[in-house]
Amino acid sequence: MEFLARVNALSAKIQQQSAAIQTEEATKTAFVMPFINSVLGYDVFDPLEVVPEYICDVGTKKGEKIDYAIMKNGEVQILIECKKIGEPLHINHAGQLFRYFHVTSARISILTNGRVYRFYTDLDAPNKMDDKPFLELDLLDLDEHALPELEKLTKSAFDVDSIISAAGELKYVGQIKREIAAQFTKPDDEFVKFFAARVYEGIITQKVREQFAVLTRKAAAQFLGDQVNDRLKSAISGPIQPTFAMAPVDSNPASETVEETEDDRVQTTLEELEGFHVVKAIVRSVVDAKRIVHRDTQSYFGILLDDNNRKPICRLHFNRSQKYIGIFDREKNETRHAIDSVDDIYSFSDHLKGVISHYS
Repeated sequence: MEFLARVNALSAKIQQQSAAIQTEEATKTAFVMPFINSVLGYDVFDPLEVVPEYICDVGTKKGEKIDYAIMKNGEVQILIECKKIGEPLHINHAGQLFRYFHVTSARISILTNGRVYRFYTDLDAPNKMDDKPFLELDLLDLDEHALPELEKLTKSAFDVDSIISAAGELKYVGQIKREIAAQFTKPDDEFVKFFAARVYEGIITQKVREQFAVLTRKAAAQFLGDQVNDRLKSAISGPIQPTFAMAPVDSNPASETVEETEDDRVQTTLEELEGFHVVKAIVRSVVDAKRIVHRDTQSYFGILLDDNNRKPICRLHFNRSQKYIGIFDREKNETRHAIDSVDDIYSFSDHLKGVISHYS
């Protein structure tokens, strides 16, 4: 089985079984051991490769154990500390990893709850584990950029020098991506002021900042929509209508009172916009693409015909780890179907075209 297929198989297992797991031990047996064995390729039943309950006495602390140590030629390569699935991972959960990291030959340590894996090394100071991971992997929300880096940790490809040399870039690129995502979702004052100062010629008062906070969020969403449009040019021909309308900037914002509406609280994601354009590409063979619109809400992303709530085509439920597409029958009853990625929407092409026929 290929590497990606093994990762996907474990992802499906977690999705199906996680609700039944109640303890840390059950998490290790059901999810962490298969990760070590199937995904990374180490034999969990060979004590020369994987040592459970690895003992590493540090100072006055005796008999403390780390959950797993992965070995090579008698030397520790990777240390793994586990928590129960669903439990949030905090750096204060990694106390044993910190203590053991500098007294073993390990250069990689992993903190996991069976679903999320955080990978650490010693970029900031030699033989001292960093506070922040250089790589994070969520098996229920796979990042295509993280998988090639994960593959470098497998038994067949393990090269610690290559991993460490790439870790610095991975660490900071990952942190920058998370910061960009946070700013696009909820821009802070500095981010808003940065752009406002470049496009607004007046004095940036508090009311100006409040207005530009709304505009910056909308501009970011429109920018992401434009990026999706570029990616889908091969699937969609003809002009694409703007997804968002930009509100004009009042030359005297001080006279306006900015109030946060429900629309301001709705955060349209890149995946939702990509899903919208996939649906649009599918049904444009049976209806004018200009008639397909979307309305985002806090609970789902709706796709409609003629901007009419009485003509729903489908709903995208992407606000959780398991994604669903909801498709409507002739009586407008919604049936949800689990999907793993936006590309899976193509497998419902006939259903979506059938929905359009209901409104003919």
